[in-house]
Amino acid sequence: MEKIRKGDDVVVIAGKDKGKRGTVLRRADAEHVVVEGVNRVKKHVKPNPVKGVTGGIIEKEMPLHVSNVSLYNPATKKADRVGFRILGDGTKVRFFKSNGEVLGA
Repeated sequence: MEKIRKGDDVVVIAGKDKGKRGTVLRRADAEHVVVEGVNRVKKHVKPNPVKGVTGGIIEKEMPLHVSNVSLYNPATKKADRVGFRILGDGTKVRFFKSNGEVLGA
């Protein structure tokens, strides 16, 4: 079970985009996430008429390492660490370390 999942609201805590907030769009692999509006780069794309791709320069989000992002806690309005807890009914949930609040879903 990952501490950061698709759809989570995160804050970048290191790198050129430090302090920016965004939503996790997808997990690139086990250790990388793609965050909306963060780590954007310009990429030169060759045209490919077979695939219907027009050439030019596009901007796209590149993956960030999970160690460089932290979950955003709406209660404290800051980045926060996450832990795991097993509830009485046996379900495993994530919770914020600062205030013990359980994350939704």
